[in-house]
This record gives sequence, C-alpha cells and structure tokens, in this order.
Amino acid sequence: MNITVIIGLAGTIIGLIRALPQLLRLLRSKQAMGVSVDTALTSAIVSSGWAIYGFLTQQPYVALATGSSAVVFFVITVSALRFGRRITEFRIAPVWFFALLVAFLVKKEDGLGIILPISILVSNIPQIYVAAREEDLTDLSLGTWVLSMSDGFVWGLYSLIEYDYSIMVFSLFQLVTSGAVTFLKLLNQKKLHA
Repeated sequence: MNITVIIGLAGTIIGLIRALPQLLRLLRSKQAMGVSVDTALTSAIVSSGWAIYGFLTQQPYVALATGSSAVVFFVITVSALRFGRRITEFRIAPVWFFALLVAFLVKKEDGLGIILPISILVSNIPQIYVAAREEDLTDLSLGTWVLSMSDGFVWGLYSLIEYDYSIMVFSLFQLVTSGAVTFLKLLNQKKLHA
C-alpha cells in the first residue's frame, strides 16, 4: 500500500463519517438551534459536485467520500427543516447549485475544478454567520466540525502528493472555515457554562 492509497482511504473514512455527528445530534435532540440549513444544503450540493469531479478525474477516493457525505448533508437539511429551521433561510444553496451546473456544462471537470475549491467558503460561511449570531449553539455538533478540520488536513496531504491544486485550495479553505466554526462553538459552550 502506497502513501496515496493510505491518505486517500483516511480521507474517504473521514468523508464518510464527518457529517454523522451532526445528523445524530439533530435526530436525538429533535431541535436545530445553531444549525445553518443553508450550509447543510450547500454542503450537499458541493459534495455532489466533488463526487462528479472525483469520478471524472478518476479519483475514486474523492468520489466515494464526497458522494456519501452529500447524502448525509441532504438528510441533515431535511432534518433541520423538520426540527425548526425555515426554507426561507436558503440563500446561497440555490445560487451555488446553478453556478456549479453552469461550470460543469461549460467546461466539465475543468469547470468544476475551478469553482469547487471556493465552494467550501460558500458552504461554510452561512454556518460561521449563524454560529456568530445565535446565542444558543446547543444543537451544532462540535464533532462534525472537528472532523471537517481533519478532512481539510488529510485532503491537503493528498493534494500535495497528487498535485491537484483544486483539492489543495479546497483543503485550505475547509481547514480555516471549519476551524472558525469549531472556535465559535467552543466559545459558546464556555459562555453557556459560565
């Protein structure tokens, strides 16, 4: 087993499980305080785009990890709507769906490779906004965001080995934005327990 396979497998495993803590927390609490439904749906759309990119560029680890997390993020979206979030909170998801669709139709995997790296900013910024503004982040899963930071780190290593600049930029943005959400969640926990 070479290092690319090992890192690709690690990234795939993290990709498979990273959103599960958030889904389980929603299903257990039946509330969605602090959860951005716009981030959840945008993450489902972006993960689907990465799955297509992984398939087209013959990177099965990328396709499997992101395809499975697309499904989980979609279930999180539906659950968050069911447990109190509103459909009117969708601002970025519909716009970004069309942006990815146009990029794909115009330039196929090259178009996706250009637009997908900044997609993590587009998908995670609504969660940073919600985490910074809402007073109670009880239902926001710390585990999901720590795993998302790990996801950024592992895919960053993978991108260095594979020389895939699209994944490299994505991983940097994933690490930074997930770190911001993690920080805000920890800060909120400290305030609530003080």
